[in-house]
Amino acid sequence: MSKGIISTDFQFKGQTGKYTGKVREVYEFGDKLAMVATDRISAFDVVLPKPIPYKGQVLNQLAAKFLEATKNIVPNWVESTPHPNVTFGKRCEPFKVEMVIRGYLTGHAWREYRDGKRILCGVAMPDGMRENERFPQPIITPTTKADQGHDEDISREEILKQGIVTEEDYLQLEEYTRKLFARGTEIATAQGLILVDTKYEFGKFNGEIYLIDEVHTPDSSRYFYSDPYDALLNANQPQKQLSKEFVRQWLISEGFQGKEGQQIPEMPEERLEMISNRYIELYENISGEKFVKDEYSDKLAHIKEAITQIVE
Repeated sequence: MSKGIISTDFQFKGQTGKYTGKVREVYEFGDKLAMVATDRISAFDVVLPKPIPYKGQVLNQLAAKFLEATKNIVPNWVESTPHPNVTFGKRCEPFKVEMVIRGYLTGHAWREYRDGKRILCGVAMPDGMRENERFPQPIITPTTKADQGHDEDISREEILKQGIVTEEDYLQLEEYTRKLFARGTEIATAQGLILVDTKYEFGKFNGEIYLIDEVHTPDSSRYFYSDPYDALLNANQPQKQLSKEFVRQWLISEGFQGKEGQQIPEMPEERLEMISNRYIELYENISGEKFVKDEYSDKLAHIKEAITQIVE
């Protein structure tokens, strides 16, 4: 099996900095940046040791597609995608919150609900709901954006009280979040999918709010298949879904949830290949397009050359 990209270590003329995130490596050039989507995978805010081949290409190309499809709702940071793993654009000053929006009771929200909680990030959840059931209206459950470690749930009230975001900007972020979720829902419906929940990140450039990072990818979003949804819900069966949740569930089955003292389980090669294939399946189902693999021969050199042509 092809080896995935675990990291990059480039130096470019005019480079002013480099930031390494959980999955992406960001090269800064003054008020511009080049973002490289590696094949690293994270779960429970922990980066797993082995890469997933083609995952970075899947994320980068899906993000480019959906950023293009939503730019009439909110401007975004992208200026070009010079390589299947690279996006180039504006270096915005990010807000220190992630805007999570949930249309259905699943994942983290379900785990909190199952444990008896009925308030999530200051938002009330109705009694008597079942796992994977649709909320009467989508709920916004923001998190803090941690540079390292775990993001933490936070309420709108606490965000404003702490001055993390001004009230004017936060209300705009909420409006953008709801409109983006509605657009993502429309696109998913056309593909026979349900956009279950997702997160958006925003920043400012020259005083204007921009959508940054990625949007509606399987790393930031969860999808169910529409067709079996009602039957599975009524039978109390797990939903057939397109998301990274299958990685989290495997880790949970191996006794790992990112908690202190827990050992990251060793992921066998067949599991890595299965996850790679699932990401490609995600791409094709979400985009409605055939995935064309960018093979790994000299891939790092091609990535470096693509960035060089833009910045030098």
